Amino acid sequence: IVFLTVCSKGKRNLFNRLDIHDLLKGAWAEADAWRVGRYVVMPDHIHLFCAPGKFDFPPLIKWVQYWKSRTSRSWPRPQEQPVWQKSFWDTQLRCGESYREKWEYVRRNPVRAGLCKEPEKWPFQGELNVLMWHD
Repeated sequence: IVFLTVCSKGKRNLFNRLDIHDLLKGAWAEADAWRVGRYVVMPDHIHLFCAPGKFDFPPLIKWVQYWKSRTSRSWPRPQEQPVWQKSFWDTQLRCGESYREKWEYVRRNPVRAGLCKEPEKWPFQGELNVLMWHD
């Protein structure tokens, strides 16, 4: 399992809208060479956990480029282009314990940012696929 963080270009607040949340989920479902597990969409960045979904999966960088490109082409507000920062941060997780620890940190991000009082109340989060190590 890989822990991935992707940011908006210039750290602009672009992502915490229902239409963008739906756009991201659709792109991740379509780009199924890697499976997205748990994720949290913050206003200016996204945290997600992913794992290869196929035996002959592409490199992580190609998969991220694919869904960034797909979402950019379908972005509902053209004046917000370019949407994505070029780079991203990834960390290979080694065990279920690190997955649980990272998830606990990630799910609390909206609370730490003052966007909601409880992690469960943040509407821009979810889990598309159950990844190994999921409790």
